[in-house]
Amino acid sequence: MAIDIQTPSCEKGLGDLIIQPDSTKLINGVRVQPYPIYPDDRGCFLEVGRLTKDLLAEFPSESTQISAALSYPGAIKAFHFHRRQTDYWVPATGMFQVVLVDLRPASKTYGARNTMYVGALRPWRILIPPGVGHGYKIVSQEPAMLVYVTNRFYDPEDEGRIAYNDSRINYDWETQHK
Repeated sequence: MAIDIQTPSCEKGLGDLIIQPDSTKLINGVRVQPYPIYPDDRGCFLEVGRLTKDLLAEFPSESTQISAALSYPGAIKAFHFHRRQTDYWVPATGMFQVVLVDLRPASKTYGARNTMYVGALRPWRILIPPGVGHGYKIVSQEPAMLVYVTNRFYDPEDEGRIAYNDSRINYDWETQHK
């Protein structure tokens, strides 16, 4: 079933800053879960997830795709959305400023924006449902690696794009200098 998509009009800013995985400000259907990191004298290990458990429990094995993207410091990749596909993001290295925006007019959180700073310093897995626009900026000094899992194989007909600087989303990508 495809989700109806509509770009909201938002005030300039970051939206709600999410600093706890169980925040009540999370966009409807978005789920966040910390992931464990197991360091030793050789490096570290992290478990991306298991198809039969936790946030990946409903991902079908016959159509699940696992991918990775390396992005350089300062790179912005935003916004895109899916009408049917669910994304599961694991920022594995570096630091990401992840931005989510609810594009579903029928959602109780339509127009809400979430900002999360995740990666090496905050190891969270993020489940992004269909109809939630998503993107990120690399805020670390080094390149960052995003491992992501989708519940469907890539389908260009399912994917939509909105410019990172779209005046309706009105997201403030500037460093906040707080």
